[in-house]
Amino acid sequence: MSRNTQTVETYLDGFRKGDHAQILSCLTDDIEWTVFGAFHLTGKQAYDEAIEGPGFAGPPTLEVVRMVEQDDVVMAELTGSAVRDTGEVMRMSMAEVFVMRDGKIAERRAWVIELKENDYR
Repeated sequence: MSRNTQTVETYLDGFRKGDHAQILSCLTDDIEWTVFGAFHLTGKQAYDEAIEGPGFAGPPTLEVVRMVEQDDVVMAELTGSAVRDTGEVMRMSMAEVFVMRDGKIAERRAWVIELKENDYR
């Protein structure tokens, strides 16, 4: 496993545990995070504050479907779920692009699709 892929795996593990220190250790100081259709932020402080999104309780479950790497970009297809603060479970499919610099995540670009009916809708 490459250093970049290992960093992404460590990052995802931190998200699964809700471990802010582990997540932040995988990021550059000038990290950019975009969730298309939702938000864009820059910097570790802003990232730290956004880890637990409003309306959610506890860390998500995340399963890697596949991960590929080319040069300094790691792309991951993920499935998962997150519990809303109402107790409702949100199931989702995600595509993530991690732009790496010196073995750390410098940019995270995410597409998150809520699944309401089945594994594709």
